[in-house]
This record gives sequence, structure tokens and C-alpha cells, in this order.
Amino acid sequence: MIAAAVVLAAGATPSAGSAQAPAGGPAPLSPEALIDQYCLGCHNARIRTADLDLETLDPSNPAADAEVWEKVVVRLHAGSMPPVGNPRPDDASYSSAAAALEGGLDTAWAANPDPGRIGAVHRLNRVEYNNAIRDLFAVDLDVTALLPGDETADGSFDNFADSLTISTAHLERYLSVARQVTRLATGLPPASPAVDTFEIPLHVLQNDRQSEDLPIGSRGGMAVRYHFPVDGDYVIRVRLQRQYQAYLKGMGWPQQLDVRLDGALLERFVVGGQAEGRPAAASFAGAGEVGFAGDPEWEEYMQVTGDAGLEVRLSVDAGPHVVGVSFVRELWEPEGLPQPLQRGRVIGNDQVYMDYANVGSVEIAGPFAIAGAVANTPSREAVFVCEPAALSDERACAAAILERMARQAYRRPVQEGDVRTLMEFFDAGRIEGGSFDSGIQFALERMLVDPDFLLRVYRDPAAAADGRYRLSDLELASRLSFFLWSTIPDERLLTLAAEGRLSEAGVLDAEVRRMLADPRAVRALVGDFASQWLNLRRVPEVVVDPGVYPHYDLSLLEGFRTETELFVASTIVEDRSVRELIDADYTFVNERLARQYGIPGIYGSHFRRVNLRAREQRGGLLAHGALLATTSYPDRTSPVLRGKWLMDNILGLPTPPPPAGVDTDLAEAAGPAPPTMRERLEVHRANPACNSCHAVIDPLGFALENFDVIGGWRGIDEAGRPVDAAGTTVGGAPVEGLTGLRALLLDDPEAFPRTVVEKLLAYALGRRVEYYDKPAVRRIVRDAASDDYSWSSLILGIVRSPPFQMRSAAEASAAE
Repeated sequence: MIAAAVVLAAGATPSAGSAQAPAGGPAPLSPEALIDQYCLGCHNARIRTADLDLETLDPSNPAADAEVWEKVVVRLHAGSMPPVGNPRPDDASYSSAAAALEGGLDTAWAANPDPGRIGAVHRLNRVEYNNAIRDLFAVDLDVTALLPGDETADGSFDNFADSLTISTAHLERYLSVARQVTRLATGLPPASPAVDTFEIPLHVLQNDRQSEDLPIGSRGGMAVRYHFPVDGDYVIRVRLQRQYQAYLKGMGWPQQLDVRLDGALLERFVVGGQAEGRPAAASFAGAGEVGFAGDPEWEEYMQVTGDAGLEVRLSVDAGPHVVGVSFVRELWEPEGLPQPLQRGRVIGNDQVYMDYANVGSVEIAGPFAIAGAVANTPSREAVFVCEPAALSDERACAAAILERMARQAYRRPVQEGDVRTLMEFFDAGRIEGGSFDSGIQFALERMLVDPDFLLRVYRDPAAAADGRYRLSDLELASRLSFFLWSTIPDERLLTLAAEGRLSEAGVLDAEVRRMLADPRAVRALVGDFASQWLNLRRVPEVVVDPGVYPHYDLSLLEGFRTETELFVASTIVEDRSVRELIDADYTFVNERLARQYGIPGIYGSHFRRVNLRAREQRGGLLAHGALLATTSYPDRTSPVLRGKWLMDNILGLPTPPPPAGVDTDLAEAAGPAPPTMRERLEVHRANPACNSCHAVIDPLGFALENFDVIGGWRGIDEAGRPVDAAGTTVGGAPVEGLTGLRALLLDDPEAFPRTVVEKLLAYALGRRVEYYDKPAVRRIVRDAASDDYSWSSLILGIVRSPPFQMRSAAEASAAE
């Protein structure tokens, strides 16, 4: 078996294109000579080490066994074979042999490119469904929580067609969500008043301004973007935050709490400072011990009446609004000796009586009284392109509305049968609901559960030359739109596709650039692609031991994720080189994050771009707290997790899971002083079953040992010993800390862009990148070199490539 786990750092040797003999040295070996001299001793017909026999294969014709030779090329680039300690070729021979094999593979592929085959049925995932709803009805809703979760293929992306199955739970939820969304979009009132609750997690600090939608000079609270369904009366109710025994926090002094709608002040309440009687001892609220509890009136205030009556009843016009709840910021310093900063358990355990009060949740309830006329909301403007003047005009107007909406939803010109089906539902809804709007709502509800909306279906043509064919312009429009926007094509894209012009080279390039300039591209490429590629979606799952890191809080984790999102977004918007993701001399921080990173002179909750001076400690993704925290355990760092993350996501070399039955426990050995992590992993690697992978993974992870669990720079590890951040590549080259790892990754200019292209191509296609895609990846990277591997050059290369524009034909399987 050729396991990717034993391949390290594509930057470990010179790139294939740069192979040349050292001055005065011997000429590089040819593939045939290199394999004969260094490989056949193990990989021959008799021994077949790793189940690989190179003796029967012809390196002069690599296309005949492309799958095997593509794996060999990866090993040659990495210098991973033969193992260290055995006779090995020089760097020039590694690179020369890799270049020769790539040349043969690429030449054969160029003559007859294999575009691969995505599954015939490709369901919209939750994010794509949510975005499609947004663009169809001009309504900013988050319905993802109402739909079943999407499985992630091999820990990569949740838009892979073969992982997006359809269950009865999907069908039930699609029916329910379709009704909710269409009633909201058409302005039909809900059957009864509803209550929506928005909570703030307990461990989020509320010491600063929490949102750009809240006023300057505010503190804590939250801003809720809410779509009010109809004109009517609503109630906004605020609950304050409680500690684990349900006692209110920070109620020892009066503070001002504002409730706003679209920035306008509705009500200002005074909370806190009104408790009567003796309070409980500090941090003992709810403990119940004799002598520590407060007087009865104080106990009632802290548990019941302290936040009673924090509600506003008001009339609101239908449509999107921003409900803001926040405190007026008042600065203070505690008296007495300064105490160590403690977060962690204190946030949940202590009533912090003389500290800040916090908002726990905001409830929006209603409508309780509905105005007579239907409001003209952005959603209704998007749906009702006509209004019937008389009963006789209704069917013609309905047909116009439904034909237009179906064209967008189905992503193609509609047929007579499509409109006929929707009109049947319009008639039924018109009769049952008693209004034109009811008929339109019922027809749109039917549209949202149509397979043509929920699925992208690829149908092989009757005859395909050489078993391969080009996608139709309409299929290309959907693939392009879901790639760059994670949503349905807009009207311009659909029109070009319907006219058969989208696939023209100049038109297609222009559309790609237009789409990249749209804000939806950054939202999709950061929120969907980069968040999964870099594991940012796992940030909320991080658990940190508050005993080891008492200054940790959830606001820090949120800051980590925001930093990486803003950083990646800036490189896309400015069309920078993707190599800058590794070597940037700037990042984005607010005061909380800057304090964690040791960056002086940053104040306030607003994130801003800052230049980095300590380049040996910060710069690029590798030093981002989000990536370091998600690859650590609650109380210690993990070179294994960090090394595996680097292999999978930066080097593009996926590692297999541990073999069945292998002990992965690294419990500390008995004794007065636990061994260092390096020593513990050396013991772990003594097991041959572990060593094959960990000999590659661990040295990479050690290079990041100067970073603690939550991304802080350190010189002493958990065992109290100086950090040793030295590692080696599988080829024996030394790697020293962040600086050395960064240099390793940038040594070959094509190495990291190749990883980005492989990840981006998989995301664009909705399937794994296979061996037959590697020539396309190399062509895209080579073509982007003249533009320094900018985001646009890589994306344009993907869109122009055969895997993106073509599909292999095959006899439909029973599943399809």
C-alpha cells in the first residue's frame, strides 16, 4: 500500500521544474535509473513491499499506469523514499525524475483529458439551500438549523455529491421549511403568535461593544437581525444572565440597559442596585450554607424580580429590522489590591455582584395584533411582479409570477408542464386560503419541494465522443454559481446560459471576474470553502481547561475565528497570492486578541488590520489562534494533531486513521516529573505500527510547540521545561520553529498553491480529487505562476479546466 502518511512537505526538495545538476556534479538520474538503483530492492515482483511492484511497470510510459505513477511523483517531490538511513538520490535526481514522470503523464492527459464523473444526483446542502432561499425571496433568514445536518466526506467538504443523501427526515423538513419561508415571503400572517429566543453563551464576555449594529459607547448585549412577518404588535423581552445556580450576575450597582429598533431608542431600563437586605457572600450565591446566604428579599431579587419587566411592546412594520439590546458603557476599576485575571469557571460560578450585568437572552414575540393592509416588504417586491386589478386578471398574473420564480429556482427555462403544475397548486391555495396571495404562497411552497430545485441532476447525452462530453451551458451556470456563490445563478448568468453564450471563453472569464467582485463570492469562499478547509467550523467545539488557562473565555475563541475569516477574505478581495496565506506580515485583531498575541497599542472591540513586527512569532495562517486551538487538547498542545492538520490541509497529503487495535493513549508516565511531549512521542513511535505515520507527522507538529493551547507564544511547555521546537523532514532536513516551517513550505513556489488548487477543485466539483485530476491541477498551477498564484488566476484556471467543464459518460448505475 502506498500510504500518503509517509510523505512529507512538498517543499522538502526543489520543485520538479527546477531540476538541474550541481555545478561540476554528476547529471541527475533518469526515472528508470533512479528506480532501478533505489526502489526495486523493495518494490519488486517478489517482495512487493507496501504491495507495490515497480519492476513490471514502464516509467517511460507512465500514462499506462497513471494511478501508480502519480503516487510515485508525490514521493519523489517529498524525498520520502528510500527511508532515511538508506542510500538516497541527490535532490537534483529526485526533481528530475519527478519532472520526467509528470511530463509523460501531462502529455498523455492533454491529448485525451479525463474529466472524471460526479454523481448523477447532487442535492443542495444546507448552506446552498439557505442561500437559494435568500436570493429567491430577498429574505435574510437562517433556516440551516431547521434542516438535517450534511455529512462531510472524509473530513473535507459538505458539498460532495456522493455524501449528500436524501432521507425521509429531509423530505419532512423540506415540506415544513417551504411553508414557513413562503408564508413569510408572501406576507401571510402566522397562524398564531410565536416566540423566537436568541441567547448569548455564558462564556462570552460582555465588557465591550458587541456588534457594529450597536451604538458606539454601548457594552454587552446583542443585535438581532429579524424579519417581522406582518405589520403588527410585538413584544421584545430581555432576560439577564445568570450563573449556574440561576442567580443574576452583576446586580450590585445600577446600570442602564437600552432596547433599540433599527438604532432608535425604544426604552432605557435601570437594572441592578435595587436589592434590599444583606447579600450573600461573594461567590456563594445559591450555595445554601448557613451564614453565607443572603436575606430573603435579596434572594428573591437575585433570582426572580431583578430582571422582571424588561420588555417593550411596540408596533413594527413587516420586513427586516435590527433589534438591539445593550448597556450604556460605564468604566470602573475595583478597589483594593489588584487580583489575578480569572475567567473560566468564575464566569459560570460567581454572581460577580459588583461587576457588570450581562444580557442572557432576547425574546421577540408576536404578532399579537395585525394591521389590516399587507405591507410592501423586499420579499413581496421580489415575488409579486404584478398585482391583479380584477378577479379575471388573477390567473395571468399568477402564471407570470410563477414562471419567473420557477426559472430562478429550477435554474433553467421553464416548460409548459412546470407552470401547469404550479398553477394547479395556485388554484388549490386560492380556494383554501381565500386570496390571491394564498394561492401564490401554496404554489411557491410546491416549487420549493420540487426535485428540480433541491437537486442538480446530470444526464448523459445519447452519444458522447470518447466517453466524455461537455456540460451544457445551463449545467455550467449552476456549477459556476454554486462554486463561487454557494447559491443559484442570477438572472444574467441564466440568460447567458439559455442563449448558449456562457461557455464562450471570453464570456466565461468575464462572468467569473464579475462574480468574484460580488460580495457573495467572499462570503461563500470564506464561510464555506475556507471554513471547512481550515477547520474553522470546529472552533465552537474547542474545549479549554479553565484550571490551566484561567484567563480563557469564549470571546477569545470568537476572535480567533474572526481573525482568520477577515485575513482570508482580505487576500481574496485584494486578489493576493495564495502564498501570502503562509507568509503574510499582517493580521486582523481587536483589543482582546491583541492582548493574547502580545501586540501593543490596540484598543476596543473593533477588528482592524495590523502589521506584525515579531515575524518569528506571528505571520500567516500557521500562527492563527483558531488553527492552533482546534489542534490542541483542553490542557496541552498536541504535535500529533498539529502535524496531521499540516499534512492534510497545508501540504495536501491526507493521513490515514490509526490502525485498528493500536494504543493511542499518551497518559503521563508515573514519576515525580512527567517526560516532555517529545519523549512521550518517542516511546509511542517505538511501536512499528505507529512509527510509519508518526515519524512524519510528529516532527511537523513540533515546529509549532512554541504556541500554547490558545495560541499564546511560550518558552516553557506544560512540563515546565524549555520548549524544543526543532523537527526534521522525512528526508532529514532540519526544521526550526515557525520560521523554519514557513521557509520549508515556501521553498518550492508551486507546493502550497498546488494544495490550494486541489482543495478548491474538490470544492468546485463536489467530489474528491483523484489521480486523473492531477495533470489538471499541475496545469492550473503552472498557468497561475505568471500572476504569482493570485486567487483569481487559480479560480479562472479551475473554471477553464476539463474537470470543471466536462464529465465522463458511463452507464447509469442502479443507484443513479
